[in-house]
Amino acid sequence: MIGALMPVLAACQNAASPAPAAVVQRAPAAGSLTAQAPLAVADSVPGAADALTITYLSTDGVTGSGLVPVTGEVIYPAGPAPAGGWPIVAWAHGTVGIADSCAPSRNPHSARDQAYLAEWLRRGFAIVATDYQGLGSDGTHPYLNARAEAYSVLDGVRAALSGLPDLRNRIMIVGQSQGAGAAFAATAYAPDYAPALDIRGTVATGIPYMTPQIAKALTARAHGAGKAASRNGEADPLVAYALLMGASKAGLDPSFDASAAFTPRAMSAFHAASTLCFPGLFDLIKAEHLTQANAFTPGVGVALASSFRAMAFPTLKLRTPLFVGTGARDRDVAPDGQLLLVKDACRAGTIVQAHLYKRLDHSQTVMASVPDSAAFTRAVMAGEAVEPSCAPAGQ
Repeated sequence: MIGALMPVLAACQNAASPAPAAVVQRAPAAGSLTAQAPLAVADSVPGAADALTITYLSTDGVTGSGLVPVTGEVIYPAGPAPAGGWPIVAWAHGTVGIADSCAPSRNPHSARDQAYLAEWLRRGFAIVATDYQGLGSDGTHPYLNARAEAYSVLDGVRAALSGLPDLRNRIMIVGQSQGAGAAFAATAYAPDYAPALDIRGTVATGIPYMTPQIAKALTARAHGAGKAASRNGEADPLVAYALLMGASKAGLDPSFDASAAFTPRAMSAFHAASTLCFPGLFDLIKAEHLTQANAFTPGVGVALASSFRAMAFPTLKLRTPLFVGTGARDRDVAPDGQLLLVKDACRAGTIVQAHLYKRLDHSQTVMASVPDSAAFTRAVMAGEAVEPSCAPAGQ
């Protein structure tokens, strides 16, 4: 009798037992770490301990919505981590090109960048370095697009903090040239886009600053400046930057007409800009004797207008102090434009400490600024007041 009732009792028990809870899978979010692997020893930095390549998700900075994969690297200082973890330097690199093969996480750092990043390791910072959207990952790199660069920088830090050990949410954002613009943009976007990040300060050397007036002036004087550059036999870096802007725009917008911006003489270099890294492109420009005068059409400003607009910062009022280092002999990014940014940011309410290095160029300023940026960093990391300097006299 009991044996006959067993199937009935079992059925009753099954009916009374609650169903297993459904597993809720969260949708991936910007700042999610999706992959990591050891970084090649040759691609690391002197004085480093562990070093990783990473892939993470970031918001598409071109459209402002949707997720894209971005690559980068994380480099730890030697020795045991301090209590609470290593503070972070979010490093934004300068122009390397727009081809995936140019991504910094796939190549050794330049001697200058190795020395510079090693200084930050010695100060006790871990380095989180983005490659930027589309550089080393799917899609075209939106070269000099401030929002795309900002999102890539901020989401790289969020991914590292959420997925890797021994890191602390105390952050300096640091960049050179293209990366200086990215660093400023990241700090400007952070309060709304990544408010949980504890950003203490920003260090920018050789920073580009684009306003409608500057864009107009750049294109209006292209012919005169190009002739001057051709006479002394030097390649003009502004030609390289414009070609990269055009190649990036073409990759993002198939309707872009390159002939509206560049002359027939410059077309081979324009096509090469999609595949060559910056040193190779610069060599090609020199070999073909390209200048602004013979490479740009009169309509270059109109053709690249949307690219110039994408360089604009969302605000000039940063919530944390800004260090700006400018070389008075900078041929890549006009010193007058950098000093105008200092003036405008100061007027907007940003605490700016600006330094002008009288006899130095774009690249030399990076290492020359180290002692000054070290003092600035110690102050902002300790929460101390920074002495503003909005009209640097030069040193």
